[in-house]
This record gives sequence, C-alpha cells and structure tokens, in this order.
Amino acid sequence: MEIQDNQFGKVAVLMGGRSAEREVSLMSGQAVLQALRSQGVDAHAFDPVERDLGDLKREGYARCFIALHGRYGEDGTVQGALELLDIPYTGSGVMASAIAMDKVMTKRIWRAEGLSTPAWKQVTNAEQTRAALAELGAPMIVKPAREGSTIGLTKVFTADQCEEAYRLASQHDAQVLCEQFIDGDEVTCPILGATHAPEAFPIIQIVAPGGNYDYQNKYFNDTTQYIVPAKIPDAEYHTIAQMACRAYEVLGCRGWARADVMIDRATRKPYLLEINTSPGMTGHSLVPMSARARNLGFEDLCLRVLAHASTDAKVR
Repeated sequence: MEIQDNQFGKVAVLMGGRSAEREVSLMSGQAVLQALRSQGVDAHAFDPVERDLGDLKREGYARCFIALHGRYGEDGTVQGALELLDIPYTGSGVMASAIAMDKVMTKRIWRAEGLSTPAWKQVTNAEQTRAALAELGAPMIVKPAREGSTIGLTKVFTADQCEEAYRLASQHDAQVLCEQFIDGDEVTCPILGATHAPEAFPIIQIVAPGGNYDYQNKYFNDTTQYIVPAKIPDAEYHTIAQMACRAYEVLGCRGWARADVMIDRATRKPYLLEINTSPGMTGHSLVPMSARARNLGFEDLCLRVLAHASTDAKVR
C-alpha cells in the first residue's frame, strides 16, 4: 500500500496498558510501531499507564492505532476516551468493543441472531459452577467472562475441580462463564472491513500440543502448528467464513477483528467461541499469518488497518 506524505499525520500506537495482557500488548505495539515507521508514518509509542490520554490531543496526534489488548483497551473504555477527544482510532467503536469483550453478552446476541455458540451458564460461586457441570457435562470450560488470551481458563472434568476453577477465573473477573466444551478442530477467521462490508481472510487451523492452546502455547512456544488455509472441506470453510462475517456484523464491529471457532468432531457443526476486536500483532499472532496467505505483508496490513481509523461519529 502506497502512502502519500503525511497522509496519516502524527500517529500514536497505544500499547501496554494495565490489563492482564500488558506483556503481549507491548509486543504487538512495538511490532506495529516498527512497521509503520518503516513505511514513513510519523508513529510514536504511547502507553496509557505512563501517559495521560489528554496528551494525545495536546500533542497533536491525528489518529491512534490501538494495540492494547483486554481490559481498558479492547473493552470500549479507551475508545470512549478517544471519542471525547475526537481522535480517530483503529478497530471497533465503543459499543461493539464493550459487547465483544463480554463473552456472555456476545453469546446472547449471537444466539438471538441464530448463530451457533456453545451452551453456557454464568456463575457467581463454586456451587453454581458444580451445578453448571452437571447441566453442561464434562469436560467444561470455566473462564472469566471479560478476559482474553485464555487467562484464568480451566478445563474441568470433575466436580472436585470446580471450586479451584471458579477461584482462578474470579481472580480476573467477577463474572465467570461456564461453557460447554466442543471437542474437535480449532480454527480462527480474521475479518477486515466496514460493519456491513466485512471481508473474511484465510481461515487458520490451530493444532496445539495436546489440544491445549493456552497462553504459553499462543505466545511463547513454537510447537503449535498453524495450517493456512485450514485443511477442512470446502463447504465447511465457506460456512465458517460466512459465520465469522455475520458474527462481526451483528455486533457492529468495524476495521478488523478475529473470530474463534470450534468444529465439533462428530457432527462437524461449527460453534463461535468469541471475537477479538484488537487482535494480537506479535510474531506468533494469527491475523498477520492469515494476511500473508493473502499476499498482504505485515507493513501493508498495519497501513490498511490504520487507513480505516475512525470514530463512531465519523465512521469511514
């Protein structure tokens, strides 16, 4: 993608933040920063933990590339601040960001729109977690409703494990989600574009050691295999791409996102797990991997995302 001189103005790459995903955000942000600078963009690192967001306006930033992950960066809060500052930013707006960060609210909307997602129960204590296991069956996933990167997640097989699983999840969020476990193929589908014109990028099939795609295997190990495009039947591939775009559209996402899907091994039915509205941009991240399969390099991907920066009031 060719850019004109000073096309984007002064750009802040928001990274770090104070969520549990700070470490990953710093890696994403540095990668984006280097990519933008290599293409002649006047880009600067900006960590909201170290700086007042009001400095963005005072120092003349024209737009922001949000490389924050998790709370306070992906959940609508920083988006709301940027709306008040009238500074265009990458990714989804306030409401879509807030909803997508909340896995329970996301599931409610998807279910209402006829999109398949694993059965779930929201719980507030260990006793309710054991009741959820009895209803949803084993194994069951227990995780914070508003965290990412599998932080605080436990795969529960017996009632004896419920108390510790609830305790771990509740350390990260007062809202805890118990979810039916879908045994099968794990895939993810990046989506780019406007709310009503989403474009599915090549679907990635994830083959993690022991089927455990946890925080360590996501970001710090090289043993996880990624198959791009996913080696699944054409009909399944087409269905998942359509499902991901529809999931993006009904939540009102824009700019870019990544939808995570499980395909039931026995029935081959796909189930939406969640959608990430500020995807990772590290060396192990999935959106850049998918873009490469489309012959879109990392630098051009960053420029494309930045070009669609907007505010809710001025959606481009």
